[in-house]
Amino acid sequence: MSNKAQARQRITIAIAAMGGQGGGVLGDWIISLAEANGYYAQSTSVPGVAQRTGATVYYLELFPAQSELPVLALMPVPGDVDVVIAAELVEAGRAVQRGIVTPDRTTLVASNHRAYSYFEKSAMSDGRIDANELQSQLADTANRLVCFDMQGLAEQHGTVISATLFGALSGSGALPFSREQFEHAIRESGKAIDANLAAFAAAFAAAERHALDGTLGLPPHEQVDEPKPSSDRATKHFPPATQVTIAAALQRLVDYQDTDYAKSYLEMLNPMYQLDSRHGGETTNWALTNAVAKYLALWMSYEDTIRVADLKIRAARFERSREEVRASAEEIVYLTEFLHPRLEEVADTLPAGLGRWLLRTNNIKSWLSKFVLRERKINSAKISGFLLLYILAGMRRFRRSTLRYEVEQTRIRTWLQRISDAATQNMDLAVEITECQHLIKGYGDTHARGLKNYQRIMTYLDENPDCTANKIRALRTAALADEHGTQLSAAIQQAA
Repeated sequence: MSNKAQARQRITIAIAAMGGQGGGVLGDWIISLAEANGYYAQSTSVPGVAQRTGATVYYLELFPAQSELPVLALMPVPGDVDVVIAAELVEAGRAVQRGIVTPDRTTLVASNHRAYSYFEKSAMSDGRIDANELQSQLADTANRLVCFDMQGLAEQHGTVISATLFGALSGSGALPFSREQFEHAIRESGKAIDANLAAFAAAFAAAERHALDGTLGLPPHEQVDEPKPSSDRATKHFPPATQVTIAAALQRLVDYQDTDYAKSYLEMLNPMYQLDSRHGGETTNWALTNAVAKYLALWMSYEDTIRVADLKIRAARFERSREEVRASAEEIVYLTEFLHPRLEEVADTLPAGLGRWLLRTNNIKSWLSKFVLRERKINSAKISGFLLLYILAGMRRFRRSTLRYEVEQTRIRTWLQRISDAATQNMDLAVEITECQHLIKGYGDTHARGLKNYQRIMTYLDENPDCTANKIRALRTAALADEHGTQLSAAIQQAA
């Protein structure tokens, strides 16, 4: 048989899966399926470590059994892959980037759920990839696309996504094997047969349905009700267009501290609303009031060590962790917290006077750095670890006396004064100054970097009284582009 004839008979399959998704099991099922039905089959894998939990690309080639053994390739070749199976939406996008999904050949079977990457989570702004746009690109690139939430379907049946991917592959009709032959491969594996077969059947039906009606298998967009203005007495003083934001802010601040803290928020917000009213806020749908309402609440609920400890010991977090690892009622789940406290965080948690004394006392600073301030692993599910975090979280009642509270209140007042000064001249500039608070987030080094970028923009504003809203917006965008401030430096130099 000629090489050209052999090439027409080959079936080439690439599987892109992250750690824990059963990509290897899925590959084994396909190999078993092929060999049981008269095919030579070969599987190779290339593990990766640069993804969320390590992404592996498995490459399989199937060839009808002949008198001569075929020569099978070890790696997918762009433009020559018949089926691509992706266990997550962005992994499907990466397959497109590699060129192994093509409109003339490839059937793409992909789950459209998301597992956010490190880069998406650590972005200074909203770094999430637009899932709808990505799905549209997948549809344009693949010859056929079968795409729905296979992870959710697997969880409904108490198994992993490999079973639903296998079912969707069968339902797509991309391989020359019957449903019964697919199911036989699952039975032969001897692993969680009932759960895997149930998940397989559900995914098969979904994929087959989409193949029959000609749709892409994309789930319908959920209809989200528009939030309604709050009728709470605390918010009715403000315009309806701002009440949803303010109500959410009050709920956040009560949870963060107490009702008196939420009242102080309203006391600081009200002058901004009055200012907005005097300068045509109604014509801009209260843009300034809405912006201040949002970012003031975020600033007032800054993440100090007390807040971090509080969030780590909440019952909802333990319950969510149990659900994520699918623990049974009889199983114990331990959570290990990796903490590396800095000297500044210790000082910030102390009473203001004591904290300032610590920061200027070199002997104490040296001793703490040597014996206390080192990386620690705390098991919050054990009594000792939980009690340590519980005591720290209980210091919330003393938060108003801490150094961090004093510092943040000063920063907030300065920020509000800048907004007020700008609003009398240029409301657009006032809104842009408000939006700059978005740079300040997180705790530890993340907070320090964001605060530094914020302060650089405010310094530029102070030194350039004729600064426009567009310039501040450009500087803020540059600051959000990278955490080290490289693009911000270039933007400031260009603006000078």
